[in-house]
Amino acid sequence: MPIHPFLTTYRAAMMIVTCVAILAVDFRAFPRRFAKVENWGTSLMDLGVGSFVFSAGVVSARAVLKGRDSKSPRLALHKRLVGSARHSIPLLVLGLIRLWSVKGLDYAEHVTEYGVHWNFFFTLGFLPPFVELFDSLTTLVPSYEVLALGIAVLYQVALESTDLKGYILVSPRGPDLLSKNREGIFSFIGYFAIFLAGRGVGVRIIPRGTSATKSPQKARNSVLMRLVLQGMFWSTMFFFNSTYAFGYGANIPVSRRLANMPYVLWVSAFNSVQLFLFCLTETVFFPAVHRATSTEGEAEQTSFATSRILHAFNRGGLAVFLIANLLTGAVNLSIPTLDLNTPQAMGILIVYAAVLTGAALGMDKYNIKLSL
Repeated sequence: MPIHPFLTTYRAAMMIVTCVAILAVDFRAFPRRFAKVENWGTSLMDLGVGSFVFSAGVVSARAVLKGRDSKSPRLALHKRLVGSARHSIPLLVLGLIRLWSVKGLDYAEHVTEYGVHWNFFFTLGFLPPFVELFDSLTTLVPSYEVLALGIAVLYQVALESTDLKGYILVSPRGPDLLSKNREGIFSFIGYFAIFLAGRGVGVRIIPRGTSATKSPQKARNSVLMRLVLQGMFWSTMFFFNSTYAFGYGANIPVSRRLANMPYVLWVSAFNSVQLFLFCLTETVFFPAVHRATSTEGEAEQTSFATSRILHAFNRGGLAVFLIANLLTGAVNLSIPTLDLNTPQAMGILIVYAAVLTGAALGMDKYNIKLSL
């Protein structure tokens, strides 16, 4: 499978913004309009968690495409579930470590975000086995986008036609684990749909697409057109789902806490359009990448078109995110962040970003990788 510099840049840029924001939000200098909303609405940080999952879905398409190209028979479901556990166990362990550290250090947390015990690492950890379970449905429904949309629709119907929405948002917390962690457990459905939407995009844009009758330029134009169609599809669905749309829309507000259908559509639309813009930029300014006809030439042009720092952040991925979380906790436990002025906050954030960059470059150099 080819390595696309625009995918590397897209994922790395998302990772950098996410890592900076999780610490910056603790300073007064950070604009409140960019912080996560409580129940309804959109913000930069609400978009970040969904984009993280979407981008993981995009790159997960490589495994699907390799399986399709392989002539060997597909593994049985139970073997694929065992394989997915290899990806899940490290993430679940990280989730347990975060849970223990937050509770043990009495670290400030927003229970309404994921619940009392749940955290984002648990959401990431449970994705691989559920993806394998639903991947079998592609024999009946060959489109990951349709699967994602179907899951989002069914979840939204449950929210609107039952007491589920009220249970998640306002019900008193009971003693059972479901009640204590209802935000994280039920929002997992929405994040799962986002992951499948990302995989659907990845399946369509990662293959090289060249053939005896299709030149590299025509193949790249096809990728751009697919991204345009993806962006138009998800944006149109979001418009009709989240507004009145001239009297035909559902006018359902976006909720990252619920990870409801408008949230799924919003994240999918934004990331599809962003991918198109990154791909278009690469096509215009680095045309030699997609025009390369030999493996050596493609590797050389890919290296030329890719920033070393962005490559390191993309490759480090989850490990960089873990380090960012640890550093954020360390800063908050040692410094009264809310009492610092803007120059002091910017100084700390610059040092923090420099340390993260150094860590990413170091892990890239010594081939240390932790991926979803």
